[in-house]
Amino acid sequence: MNLEDILDVMGCKTRRNILNLIKEEPRFVSQISRELEVGQKAIIEHLRAMENTGLLNSSFRKIERGRPRKYYDISHDIEFQIFISQGTMRLKVPGHEFQELQKIEEKARMGEEVSDELENLIKDYEKAMGLAKNLLKQLNERKRALKKRSMNLPVITDINYD
Repeated sequence: MNLEDILDVMGCKTRRNILNLIKEEPRFVSQISRELEVGQKAIIEHLRAMENTGLLNSSFRKIERGRPRKYYDISHDIEFQIFISQGTMRLKVPGHEFQELQKIEEKARMGEEVSDELENLIKDYEKAMGLAKNLLKQLNERKRALKKRSMNLPVITDINYD
């Protein structure tokens, strides 16, 4: 989930209204369209954008008569913080590092083949872990170097102003 996607979703009143409806219970397109008095095509586009962002899940449910309906609900609890200061703007999404894994898990539950996708994700996680370990090593080396430098500074004990 990136900053642009979150701001795009939260910056649109219709999308906020959709989230407000869906937080109560999963709904299908025509329900949302009817309750918000917005055309179904527009609702479908909003739902697609929010699903691509990872905010929503969709699943098909059988109904008494007719073909199954596609219901949308909030994918999982999402918390984010936006931090803005001079020269900095960042979005913090706790737990976002596992969002791709959650998407793959949902696909697997729906019966999709996800082995290749999962193997690629594992490779990405391993690469990220290697990069994080390398960064930590560099930071620790920098700390040690600073500590050594501070220990080797001459200490002036007697100042003569003559």
